[in-house]
Amino acid sequence: MSGFLEGKVVAITGAGRGIGRAIALECAAEGASVVVNDYGVSMDGSEPSSEVADAVVAEITGAGGKAVAVADSVATMAGGERIVQTAVDTYGRIDGVVCVAGNLRERMLFNMSEDEWDAVIATHLKGTFTLFRAASAVMRKQKFGRLIGFTSGAGMYGSIAQANYSAAKGGIVSLVRSAAVGLGKYGITANCIAPVARTRMSENVPGSLAENGDPEDVAPMAVYLLSDAAADVSGQVYTVVGGRIGVWNQPQEVRSIIKDGRWSPEEIANRFSTLGTEKLPFYEIMEQMQKASAAAAGDQPADQSAAAS
Repeated sequence: MSGFLEGKVVAITGAGRGIGRAIALECAAEGASVVVNDYGVSMDGSEPSSEVADAVVAEITGAGGKAVAVADSVATMAGGERIVQTAVDTYGRIDGVVCVAGNLRERMLFNMSEDEWDAVIATHLKGTFTLFRAASAVMRKQKFGRLIGFTSGAGMYGSIAQANYSAAKGGIVSLVRSAAVGLGKYGITANCIAPVARTRMSENVPGSLAENGDPEDVAPMAVYLLSDAAADVSGQVYTVVGGRIGVWNQPQEVRSIIKDGRWSPEEIANRFSTLGTEKLPFYEIMEQMQKASAAAAGDQPADQSAAAS
């Protein structure tokens, strides 16, 4: 390894398994001292344990690196503060946080309970806030810091039975952008990664993905964003899947209709075709998935000549 993070201190949530674990191992291999956070719960919230975090620490220290485990929940302010404070108490500073911790409570919107909504928002969105909040207070004084949130295509496109997850992931993007514009003057950057990789959570996504990768594919991008080399990179969303890294566009207005004064509903109706709509990308994704499933099953259109005409 190149020592890309030599001397840095990084806290990673959800680091006991999957993408979080891969990032923790790569950060340590690149010279960082790592705070490994994972409450160790199952995806439905049961069976809490810190064993997974301890196991990753053992891997890191066994390879000659530096790491400490913290088993606090990111869903509380106290938990986020303890994770950051552990870094400061153990290593003297906190240079970066990577918020990977997540969960799922899949349900159609009309059947979703308050608990199913709150649990996902608390872990993903609030869990990113608690770390960002605690870390940025220290980073502001240091005049250096790297904040990394984890989002998903579901946060941009929506998802059929994951309104809670999609809302949380979309909120993380807005949180990251707010952190980027608000904290830049203190030498702090904030970015998002939208990974596509085989994990416990991705196994529960309906259908098959056109592209997929491994958790280890995501780690190098996280290391880069944590490093000094990414000092001018902030407020961005990057997709990482296998050997492909892509950057998302920033939202912007694409069309408008204008008149002097206030519109009436009738006037809007008469001019609405000029304004129009933008097709939801999720519909295109669903079409691609259906075509892929049909091709895998060997299905063909019943009347190809009619389809061609």
